Formats: sequence, structure tokens, C-alpha cells
Amino acid sequence: MDQITEKLAPLRKKLDKYPQLQQLEDQAKVPKEVIVCGAGAFLALIMVFGIGIASLSSLVGFLYPALKSFQAIETKTKGDDVQWLVYWVIFAFFSILETFVDILLYWVPFYYAFKLAFLLWAMLPQTKGAKFLYDSFLKDFLKKNESRIDSAMNNAKNAAADVANTAQEVVGEVSKKDT
Repeated sequence: MDQITEKLAPLRKKLDKYPQLQQLEDQAKVPKEVIVCGAGAFLALIMVFGIGIASLSSLVGFLYPALKSFQAIETKTKGDDVQWLVYWVIFAFFSILETFVDILLYWVPFYYAFKLAFLLWAMLPQTKGAKFLYDSFLKDFLKKNESRIDSAMNNAKNAAADVANTAQEVVGEVSKKDT
């Protein structure tokens, strides 16, 4: 047992920076390094067996960035605003792309583990993956196709308005027949 405690000592020192873990340790009466290792093992098992990993990757890809975006909006500096705006552009592009190839992705082993790693890489300020992808690929694509995208959005808006008007007319006609 002393060997395990000795091996976990460096992790404990790093975890001392987080007062929330100290509170959790006090409440659970379990060392924080054991809690973190257990949580890590649990997440690893989830990834290996694929149980709930789709939901986990979606939550990680949304909750943390949403919180950081809110915090960025509330600060006076604009650097963090740009980082999170770029992340949301990448997240939206990835989500749209994923929608169309979902049937194929189902057969890719550990897809959601890779998605989770990708989202972490894209969102973390240390890696600035979203900014890299935006600057390297997406910005040029969007600028090159901006007029086509605007035209498609305008066509979709007009089509949605036509559908809404038609639905409103049909509902009005059905209402008149019922009375």
C-alpha cells in the first residue's frame, strides 16, 4: 500500500491546486488522487465499451465550451471571445458534417472516443485546435463559397416561409370546414 501511495504522491501534489477536489475528498473520505484515478478508469471503460460515450462526447463538446463562452462574453478582453467563436464555428461545421456521414461513422471502431479527443483538442486553450483548423482550412473554404452559402441560406429561408404560409393556409381551411 505504501508503494501505491508513493506512486500517487506526485499526482496528489498536482491535484492540491484544486480546492473542489479537497472538498470532495473531505466529504467522501477518499483520497482525491484515488477519486481522480477512479474517474479516469471509469471514463476509459466507458470509451472501451462504448456505453454512453456518444452522450459524453456531446456533453463535453457542449457544456465546457458553453460555460467558457459565457465567461468570455462577461470579460472585457476580446481574445477569449474570438477563441470561443471560432470553436463554435468548428463545432457547427463538424456537427453538420457528422449528420451526413453518421451511417458510416457507426461502423468506425472507437469513433466517439476519437470524437471526444478531437473536441478536447479543438476546445482547450493550450492546443487552440479550433483556431488552427479555422485558419488552415475553414476560413478559406467559407470565404471562397460565401456567396453560394448566402444564396443557399436565402433559398432555405424562402422555402421555409413558403412552407409556413402553406401550412397556415391549410390550417385556416381546415378550421373553416370544421365550423
